[in-house]
Amino acid sequence: MPHVNIKFFPVPLDRNQESKLVAAITEAVKNALGCDENVISIALEPVEQAAWNDRVYQPEIVARRDLLRKVPNY
Repeated sequence: MPHVNIKFFPVPLDRNQESKLVAAITEAVKNALGCDENVISIALEPVEQAAWNDRVYQPEIVARRDLLRKVPNY
């Protein structure tokens, strides 16, 4: 049911760091939404900095600002 897509500038994440991140997000979603962790899907999507404005900032942050619950402050 819940799907989380984390977009970020590419950084090297080893398997341990990635596992910890996914576990923390899973736990937060499970607790907030009261769902079983088996129904949660999580995608980690690196986006090059040069493409960020066109692929993420404009379509997902600016155009969908009404959905944001935390707004970037930069």
